[in-house]
Amino acid sequence: MGNPTGRRSFWGWGLAADEPSLEARQRLAAYLSERSGREITARPCPTIDEIELPAPRLHPPAALASCCSTETWDRAEHTYGQAFPDRHLAFNRRFDRPPDVVAFPSTEAELAAVMDWCHDTGIVMVPYGGGSSVVEGVNVPDDRPAVSIDLRRLDQVLEIDHVSRAARIQAGALGPAIEAELKPHRLTLRHFPQSFQWSTLGGWIATRSGGHYATNHTHIDDFVESTRMLTPAGWWESRRLPGSGAGPSPDRLVIGSEGTLGVITEAWMRVQRRPTFRATAGITFPSWEAGCEAVRAIVQTKTWPANLRILDPGQAASDAGLDGTQSLLIVGFESAELPQGELIRAAVDIARGHGGLVDDAAVKVSDGAAEPTGRGGAVGAWRDAFVGVDLNTPVALGLVADTFESAITWERWPEFDAVVRERVAQALDEVCGGGTLSCRFTHVYVDGPAPYYTFVGAGRQGSEIEQWREIKHAASEAVLAAGGTITHHHAVGRMHRPQYDRQRPDLFAAAFAAAKRAVDPQGLLNPGVLLDA
Repeated sequence: MGNPTGRRSFWGWGLAADEPSLEARQRLAAYLSERSGREITARPCPTIDEIELPAPRLHPPAALASCCSTETWDRAEHTYGQAFPDRHLAFNRRFDRPPDVVAFPSTEAELAAVMDWCHDTGIVMVPYGGGSSVVEGVNVPDDRPAVSIDLRRLDQVLEIDHVSRAARIQAGALGPAIEAELKPHRLTLRHFPQSFQWSTLGGWIATRSGGHYATNHTHIDDFVESTRMLTPAGWWESRRLPGSGAGPSPDRLVIGSEGTLGVITEAWMRVQRRPTFRATAGITFPSWEAGCEAVRAIVQTKTWPANLRILDPGQAASDAGLDGTQSLLIVGFESAELPQGELIRAAVDIARGHGGLVDDAAVKVSDGAAEPTGRGGAVGAWRDAFVGVDLNTPVALGLVADTFESAITWERWPEFDAVVRERVAQALDEVCGGGTLSCRFTHVYVDGPAPYYTFVGAGRQGSEIEQWREIKHAASEAVLAAGGTITHHHAVGRMHRPQYDRQRPDLFAAAFAAAKRAVDPQGLLNPGVLLDA
């Protein structure tokens, strides 16, 4: 079945055909103008004939001509990821540092030929999956000639082991293509990051993606059985095993390597039967603090809800249609084998013990024969907002809007939240004259939550990126100062390098640099990501 064949947007999120219409942007601009008391206008989206790129400095050898492109659209599309500065520069027709060539290998042999050409001539290589990086992880790093290596043609589910419940999947397969291939076998990978539609298996592995499950199986690490990766020094492939105590795991060095060690081509992934039994409830709380305590109590029962996300009053208002005074806890269970009614009722009882409010009729339980749970009401509104993520419209309206995420242990969580909110709110006041900051938990562990913050402020035309950088710096420094990780699932890229360098142990950095020298002695793979160029 494979990935969709429609042309992707060269400046924004998704397909070119899905770019926001002028009418839709005008309606949203009117709504935001009324809400903020400021005039916000919809600006015209860029067209490809407006884009001027520097001439390519490279010409692939004749043997690679069929899988390489120097077309304006392809080079523009691969100039940026989806970070705020990326989207803003692209929207404003700024493509100052595109890749010279974009390679689309269809086979491992073609990939090897492309990498050999780059290695032999000293060309920078930037591995590229779905282009959904929000941390400047797929951008050309400097002024050297560069090739973007796009794996979208390596997009198949190659093999399924029904007995062990595993599948061998090529790294360029997008989320929907993977699920479409597994569905006839009544199987699912069940890894649904918010970027699901436009991110790939290889990208998930390279960036340690966090998926749909809020507890238990969260990171892509939990699903990887073995990996296969091509480095400039040769192939790196691990033995397929359910677990091993034989020294440090070779997969663990691949997972999270962010394209600095090699290009992941495929992996054996643990899959599961598609869920049949489901149960969902949306529970409101009069305060953010009470709701957070309920989340901690539920997760520490180790009943492993598939969904256990709480939205603060601001997020609950914008994404679920609440009145702005209540927090919303969304809890859900699912299984292919066992009814989930008892588990959802236990979670609801715990939530009510912490002041949560939910009618018995609003606790939805399904055995698969009825309509799926999680549809309609506040829970359904949140689901639609989560799945239908729109990164293009805020930029088109001149807003300074972005997200950042972290993880922190429960005993430090209240102080962490207070510090982050205070410092980011202050930055919004200073930089934008005010704005909004909201939070939700995307993942929850027995020992702590993974909070995900969203900020929005009014931009000054021509200064939006500088405004964003000030707010982003304040947020990153607040996260680190309060004891959190600089990233829980967005990856490091180039954006988070300053804080990552202070978070990781110095000896680990030296050890990782030695590993890179062993497989990429010229330092041509994604320079500046995780390590200095």
